[in-house]
Amino acid sequence: MVGLFRRDAAPSSSADTWLVAGLGNPGPEYAGNRHNVGAMVLEHLAGRLGARFGRHRTTTMLAEGRLRPGGPKLVLARPLSYMNTSGGPVSSAAAYFGIPAERVIVIHDDLDLPFETIKLKADGGHGGQNGVRDVIKALGTPDFVRVRVGIGRPPGRQDAADYVLRDFGSTEKTRLPFVLDDAADAVELIVDQGLLAAQQKVHAPRA
Repeated sequence: MVGLFRRDAAPSSSADTWLVAGLGNPGPEYAGNRHNVGAMVLEHLAGRLGARFGRHRTTTMLAEGRLRPGGPKLVLARPLSYMNTSGGPVSSAAAYFGIPAERVIVIHDDLDLPFETIKLKADGGHGGQNGVRDVIKALGTPDFVRVRVGIGRPPGRQDAADYVLRDFGSTEKTRLPFVLDDAADAVELIVDQGLLAAQQKVHAPRA
């Protein structure tokens, strides 16, 4: 899904444009890590939109697409920096396209949520997630939307830093496609219906 994004492409001036950033670490050695689930969701979403990624001057892999013909536009950005320095690329992409913080959606892993759990929120703290911490610092505000994708706590005494940099386990991998699908659905709901309506649907108990 990687293609050449025109470096001289003009920023969109549409008021219905959203920036969706999927956090993770760059490079194939990190691709399957739990810490990269935000980037996995972004790739899944791009596939739905038929959007192709390419390098952009904002130090991101960037793609663009619409939810439907004439519908809201999504600028999908994956920082080319490491997780802990995600803020600069996200902020740069938001500035380049003239997208305010309230229309920025950041997808990231969350140790405090059980695997397969997705929660949506706007503003507030970073919860110990260093990528989110850096985005808050770079944007100068916590007032952006987060799609928190649960990866669960490490078992036993395993170090959390080691846990997030390991691939999902075999049982988790069988469920992961459904998690990515649900998280991509959540992004589309936020853009299409607003955060409150999306929260009501995503946070509702499963039948």
